[in-house]
Amino acid sequence: MSDKTPPGDRIAKVLSRAGIASRREAERMIAAGRVAVNGKVIDRAALNVTDKDRITVDDKAIGEPEKARLWLYHKPSGLVTTNRDEQGRTTIYDELPEDLPRVMTVGRLDINSEGLLLLTNDGGIKRKLELPSTGWLRRYKVRIHGRPTEDSFTPLRKGLTIDGEKFQPMQITLDRQQGANAWVTVALREGKNREIRRAMEDIGLKVNRLIRISYGPFQLGQLKAGAVEEIRSRVMRDQVGLDVPPEAALKPKPKTVNRARKRR
Repeated sequence: MSDKTPPGDRIAKVLSRAGIASRREAERMIAAGRVAVNGKVIDRAALNVTDKDRITVDDKAIGEPEKARLWLYHKPSGLVTTNRDEQGRTTIYDELPEDLPRVMTVGRLDINSEGLLLLTNDGGIKRKLELPSTGWLRRYKVRIHGRPTEDSFTPLRKGLTIDGEKFQPMQITLDRQQGANAWVTVALREGKNREIRRAMEDIGLKVNRLIRISYGPFQLGQLKAGAVEEIRSRVMRDQVGLDVPPEAALKPKPKTVNRARKRR
């Protein structure tokens, strides 16, 4: 029995690099019989392909792999971070600029949250930035109803367990009291579903606004709601550690929404 690795890359990785779908989505497409290699429909993702193989998705040949790119996006409140919503709610993909290529989100923000969301056309970047081992700090400005003190947040700083789910300790700073609400800065290294909201509710506080202001080294800054800004390739190489061609190292230009589009 030979232990020699077949040449090429896994088919799901190739589809991801070509901007077709994330690896997980690609695996689902393969299982659904939508992908063919050299004219033969495949039903498993454990297949290596090379540039000599002809790959089609829904009978359409895929193009050359796109250059890995990364964008900052200021997600407004009220948009769902998903490709499709079963309830018919507006998604971020309905509102992104029309000249943006197919992109995937790095993590998510819930419908009522706003602020920095990273977008990429490369499944490898998405996976790398989402890995817990990356350990990047996410910072949020959070408005909560009530009059908390520094001691109110002690349980969150120590780490909570809610409904059997363990939350890692959070870094929390009480910034100011503003009428019936208080503003706090929260920093954490993982992004479980509605983590900050659930943690605050557990200590009797209700979040009424949540803005992500940074994700690792990437900052929201003065980016306006709904705007998209591409990260320079040099910054990607320095911060993400990916081999990105230097010729793309151009000054990023914010993109605003001209008209909504539907990505269904």
